[in-house]
Amino acid sequence: MNYKRLTGYYPVFIAIASTLLFIPFIGRLHLFDWDEINFAECAREMIVSHDYLNVQINFQPFWEKPPMFIWMQVLAMKAFGINEFAARLPDAVCGIVTLQVLYAIGKRLFDAKFGLWWVLVYASSVLSHLYFRSGIIDPWFNLSIFLSVYFFILYSDPSDTSAKKRITQVLLSGVFAGLAILTKGPVGVLLVGLVIVVYYSMLLFRQIRLKSDDRSLMRWPELSEILIFVMAVLLVGGSWFIAQWLSGNSAMVMKFIQYQVRLFTIPDAGHGGHWSYHFWVLLFGMFPSSILALRSFRLKSIENPKQQHFYRLMIILFWVVLILFSVVKTKIVHYSSLCYFPLTFLAALSVRNLVNTRQKLHWGYKALLIFTAAVFMIIALAVPTADHYKQVIIDSGIIKDDFALANLGANVHWAGYEWIVGVILLAGTIFSICLLRKNREKSLAVLFATSLVFVWLTILLYPFKIEQYTQRAAIDFFKSKANEKCYILNAGYFTYAPAFYANRLPDDYRRPMWLLTGDIDRPLYLILKEPHYEQWRRLVVHMKVIEKKNGWVILERLPSQLNKE
Repeated sequence: MNYKRLTGYYPVFIAIASTLLFIPFIGRLHLFDWDEINFAECAREMIVSHDYLNVQINFQPFWEKPPMFIWMQVLAMKAFGINEFAARLPDAVCGIVTLQVLYAIGKRLFDAKFGLWWVLVYASSVLSHLYFRSGIIDPWFNLSIFLSVYFFILYSDPSDTSAKKRITQVLLSGVFAGLAILTKGPVGVLLVGLVIVVYYSMLLFRQIRLKSDDRSLMRWPELSEILIFVMAVLLVGGSWFIAQWLSGNSAMVMKFIQYQVRLFTIPDAGHGGHWSYHFWVLLFGMFPSSILALRSFRLKSIENPKQQHFYRLMIILFWVVLILFSVVKTKIVHYSSLCYFPLTFLAALSVRNLVNTRQKLHWGYKALLIFTAAVFMIIALAVPTADHYKQVIIDSGIIKDDFALANLGANVHWAGYEWIVGVILLAGTIFSICLLRKNREKSLAVLFATSLVFVWLTILLYPFKIEQYTQRAAIDFFKSKANEKCYILNAGYFTYAPAFYANRLPDDYRRPMWLLTGDIDRPLYLILKEPHYEQWRRLVVHMKVIEKKNGWVILERLPSQLNKE
């Protein structure tokens, strides 16, 4: 078949492949605290309360996130029921859309082959693939910001002189920045704004350094274009906040703003970290693209001005995100996930240069690829192996966390072949490096295809087992109470699981002290982590322990009339 004719089928192939990658088995695993269950519970409560304007958690106003992603989950739950599959489906759809976007941009920027490489690189990197099988906000948030930056790149390209195109591009940039605000908050437009400010600052500095007034070096935005961008951001991104204000919820808007400020200035409990945290997350979490991307951070030349312009903005986007969230006090893995776009672009650029030129892959990059693959293999081997020696581990005193020690007591069946996924990754990585001399294109295809297989199989095999050590016992209990008229109280740890899995309704929430000491009208169940039970047992002597399992303690208190019976 003619190559040019074949390229017309690439989007169809990408759509089919990404559907098979991201949708199967996404409902197999319970949702995880906090984020996955948090957002899914917000969607469930929208459906239960029929209030689709206000975001709620425990049927109280929830000001931490805008509603865009939660609306998507509501639509999925309306179609497929209130379950894990529906909660994660929006991100799976985002994965399908994202790969189409990358192919289209890559094809426009270079050619169809580059578009395919970018798709493969993005889909086969560990974290970027994992996020499309999750139920968190960030995939849609990141895509909105990336598209806003992309249309700014088109708008600011000095080689494009079409005034009509510029108006459309600046409008779309503002619209997508507004959608980012509706998805996660004002940090969306902050990131876009920082990229724009850094871009113009660098060009201005260059113009001053060259002592040139040549306007071909940069294109300043017109006042009308600035107004179009700002209005698009305000109308789209501010629509929900305006609706809240008009409906009398101005206090909620102010709490939302205060929360966003707090995230940047004060580390959330358990989410602090070293300033280099996100560097290591990206280096290891985005294997293998992160290692190949290192080659492209200082390219001396790119083929044409449009490609150079795009490259420059991708570098700016990467450093803006990495530096900003290295400074921010709260350290959470997905805060740097917007870096996946420029990082995989740089990796795809490295692949293109290796395939199309005589450039060699330095031995340092090869060693780092093998080393990182070996680390993943060791982890893949260690997890199931630890189960066979868990009593030795418990007795050794290596683990200081009493709850983690109790978790190890879970009876989890490992088939014994799970470690093979790590061997596949290491063997494929070594084979691809050995093949590099003979056929670079096949060598790199093997590297990323092997990583893709590793990621997909690991997600399929490991989290389902690991969950049995951690939260499974608690969630099984919550699910068993989904149809029972009762109260459920957790203490000593924070969770949204009782609300979602026990199908709590507005009248299921009461003051904790009344639940523990008052004349309750239905059974109360209290769930604790086992290490906290000793602290609580003197306070709840009137409660009966009904279950102890895998580090969890569940107590029951019956209404007085039931106790009498």
